[in-house]
Amino acid sequence: MFHLKLKWLALLGGALIATGSALAQDSGPLVDLLVKKGIVTDQEAEELRADLGREAASGVLATIDGGKSTVGLVFTGRIQVQYNNFSGSIDGAAANPVALSHFILRRIYFGVKADLGAGWSSTLNYDFASLSFDAAFISWKKDDTLITDIGFKKVPIGLEEWETSSGSLKAIERSPITRYFVEGNNGRRLGAGSYRLGVFAGGAFANGVSYNVAVTNPERDEFSTLTGNSDPGVQGSGTAANNNFAYWANVGYKAKLNESSSYHFGGSVGFLPDQGGLVLGKGDNLTVYSVYGVLNLSSFELAGEYWAGDNQHGVSATRDAKPTGYWIQPSFKFTEKIEGVVRYSYVDSDGRGVNISDGTRVSVSGGTMNTMDEWYVGGNYYFRGNDVKLQFGYVITESHDTVTGAFAHARAEGVRSQMQVNF
Repeated sequence: MFHLKLKWLALLGGALIATGSALAQDSGPLVDLLVKKGIVTDQEAEELRADLGREAASGVLATIDGGKSTVGLVFTGRIQVQYNNFSGSIDGAAANPVALSHFILRRIYFGVKADLGAGWSSTLNYDFASLSFDAAFISWKKDDTLITDIGFKKVPIGLEEWETSSGSLKAIERSPITRYFVEGNNGRRLGAGSYRLGVFAGGAFANGVSYNVAVTNPERDEFSTLTGNSDPGVQGSGTAANNNFAYWANVGYKAKLNESSSYHFGGSVGFLPDQGGLVLGKGDNLTVYSVYGVLNLSSFELAGEYWAGDNQHGVSATRDAKPTGYWIQPSFKFTEKIEGVVRYSYVDSDGRGVNISDGTRVSVSGGTMNTMDEWYVGGNYYFRGNDVKLQFGYVITESHDTVTGAFAHARAEGVRSQMQVNF
């Protein structure tokens, strides 16, 4: 009977929380304005929304907390529904790749943040669309200059990957160069970024300087279930291929030009022992770098990032790979609700190889080539800022030349659209 009572209390509390949090959601446009002026990052904006929701619901939450020290509990979520339609061609191929046309549930996030008082908190976020964790960590905050996290979260590398939330992306998906460096290693991509289990620390100072460092397991694996390769997932299991720590660092600076304009820039580095080469765990190291900047001039924004890597024996037993690439993205808000976006991205695998589908998500393959680039041209309609928005874009991706230097060419193009709700 006691457990049944708790269950109904939790359900009732959840309903009341939703009502209380609705009041906090009215602050969404204000939070978006803080992002636009460069006062907070996209990730900080999401945390601010969660804090506002906690304050709105704290009176109710105190009656249903699970631990005696819990002073606040906030539920958050994100739903992204996409439609993708891509076709492609490969020069000289007997047949073109099969065209793709499909609706997908890109993300179904549900998260909980508990405030335990005295600077302690805990965050859990799960993606039901991919059965994977987005965050699961314990935090202690001394003040704005020092916040430590222990658990599972994204490592601090890259503007588009780390500083920009998936709910704030202007071009729906992250760029091919970002995906090539951070998505899981498939023999071409590097798998150097995104989610890791470890210890994280960071903070920001009044002069605009910020820092973040982390020591983590080297492998990226956010899944909660065993994969086809019997991977232990986020539970972790040290082997000869992943038994050394990876090290990460990011330093940034942000400042205002005037009341409506701002800029920020930064740099990141990640060092992953034994995670380079063609076979992991053979003593080949992987190092990746990112430098980036954002300039915001009222309704106009220009963002860009350059990636570079050093992959020991990444091409063969006698040849390293030093992949590079970049993306650049201008955007302009014609009104408070309508925004236009253009992004160009370029990947040079330096002989390791890249497939169109490695960089352009939910696209045709195009075969393994040495370089690729992508154009994205689209628009966003903000019903209620990033909390309710519709996005649409046209994507053209081309890959060029084989890894041995012979001429080759493949092309994919199509539309991508997405409807998003944050709560």
